[in-house]
Parts: sequence; structure tokens; C-alpha cells
Amino acid sequence: MIALLQRVAHASVVVDGATVGAIDAGLMVLLCAERGDTEKEADALLGKLLSYRVFSDAAGKMNLSVVDTAGGVLLVPQFTLAADTRSGTRPSFTPAAAPDLARALFDYFVVQARARHANIATGQFGADMKVSLTNDGPVTFWLQVKPAV
Repeated sequence: MIALLQRVAHASVVVDGATVGAIDAGLMVLLCAERGDTEKEADALLGKLLSYRVFSDAAGKMNLSVVDTAGGVLLVPQFTLAADTRSGTRPSFTPAAAPDLARALFDYFVVQARARHANIATGQFGADMKVSLTNDGPVTFWLQVKPAV
């Protein structure tokens, strides 16, 4: 699984003119399931994401996690993160999980995230989403957990 996380001052997702998810300070996370991913990879990625130290402590060093700061987490499904861009000028999405599996893993990820952190918001799987954010820093990280071979 892949997570592109951005430390934000605020972020929101709008679908059909209505806000479906929004947070203030925290992490906006684009989330993608790849072929071969299971709940095991989702659990590992969630653990890493919630404990990743990207927020500044009193000394100004990135030593605090979103859990430490009680920040928000906005989870947004984004299958294009799995794009294979190695050749040509049109991406291939064959590395992405099939839509049914991707939806199930996204839903599982959300349930597990809500069980471990109080401030979770989401985008809407399969929808045409308008995502707005103010990146704080900017600070952006790519996290990936691959299935064991």
C-alpha cells in the first residue's frame, strides 16, 4: 500500500458541491492499494503513518506524530499513486488493486484508523473529489508497504 502524506494547516474534500471530509492541522493522506495488498499491509502502513514524526516539538525538530499532536487525519483514496510511468507518456494503472479490493482495503483502513485515532475524516471512494489543502512547510512524505514475496 502507498500513502502520500502531507502535513497541512487544513484540508477538505468536496463531492458534488458538499464537503464530505475536512480537518484542521494534521495530515492529508492520499491512499492507494496495490495488487497483492492485504489487511496486513494496511495495518503496517497505518501503524507507520500514525507514528511518523513530522510535527515540530518545542525545539523545532520533527519529533512528534499526528497522535502526539492530536491532529486530524484526512484519508483520501487515490488509485493513481500506483501508476507505472516508466515508459511512454500515458501512465499504466496495472499495479493498482482491482476496484473491489481497493475499496475493501480503503474501508478497512478507515475503520482501523478510527479505532486508533480520534480525529479521522475521509474522502469518498470512486467519486470525483475536489481536494483542497494548505501544505504546512511544505512537508510531504511517500510511505509504502509492499507485500512479502
